[in-house]
Amino acid sequence: MNVLIVEDERNLADAIAKILEDEGYNAEATYDGKAGLTCAKSGLYDAIVLDVMLPGMSGYDVVHTMRKEGVATPVLMLTARTSTADKVAGLDSGADDYMTKPFEAEELLARLRALTRRRGDVMLDEIKFADIVLDLTTHDLTCGDKSVHLSGKEFEVMSILMGSNSRVISKQDLLTRVWGADGEASENSVEAYVSFLRKKLAHVGSKVQVTTLRMLGYRLEVLDAPEN
Repeated sequence: MNVLIVEDERNLADAIAKILEDEGYNAEATYDGKAGLTCAKSGLYDAIVLDVMLPGMSGYDVVHTMRKEGVATPVLMLTARTSTADKVAGLDSGADDYMTKPFEAEELLARLRALTRRRGDVMLDEIKFADIVLDLTTHDLTCGDKSVHLSGKEFEVMSILMGSNSRVISKQDLLTRVWGADGEASENSVEAYVSFLRKKLAHVGSKVQVTTLRMLGYRLEVLDAPEN
C-alpha cells in the first residue's frame, strides 16, 4: 500500500516513513502544501498523512481542494493542535481522521488500517467492476458462480486496475505501487502478472479484459457480446 506523507518537519516526515516502511508500506514524503496537493491528485496513493501547518498551503486547504476536485483518498490529519475546534475544522474540511502530536507508532498504524478499510463511512469488503467481484479479505476473484484465488501480487495489480475506474495505469505506476520505488522488479514483472490475470479472467468466464495501450499502460475494458 502506498502512503503519502505531507509534513514540513523533515525529521518527523522521515520518522513516519520509517515506521510505515517497517510495516511493509511504500511511503513517500513531501514537505509543503502545494507539492502535497499535486501528489495527492496523482491517484498513486492509498492514504495520506497530512499536517495542518504547512508552507505554501495549509493542510485544511489541501484536503478541501482534494475533496472539491473529487479526490477521495483517505486523509489522516496530523497536528500539534489539540482543541476541539481545530479537530472539527480538520474533519469539516474533508479529513477522515485527526491525530495529535506526539503520537505512538501503534496508534498511527491502527488509524491508517482503519482508514484504508473504508471510503467515507462505508466499509469496503469487495471491489466490483462489470461482471467481476474481488474479495478484499480472501483475495478471490468471482464472476457469476466461478471463483479463482489471486496470489499476493496478482491481487495488488488487480485491485489497482479495478479501482481506477477504467483510467489507464502505466507500467511504471504499477511497478512502483506493487513492488515499491526501490524494488528490484522490472517492467517484465508487470507484464507477467498482467498475463496471469488475463488467464484467470478467462478461467472464470468474465467479459472483462486487461487491455494494453501501447506506450501508455493498462486498463480494464468490457468485451462486447458478439453479434449474431
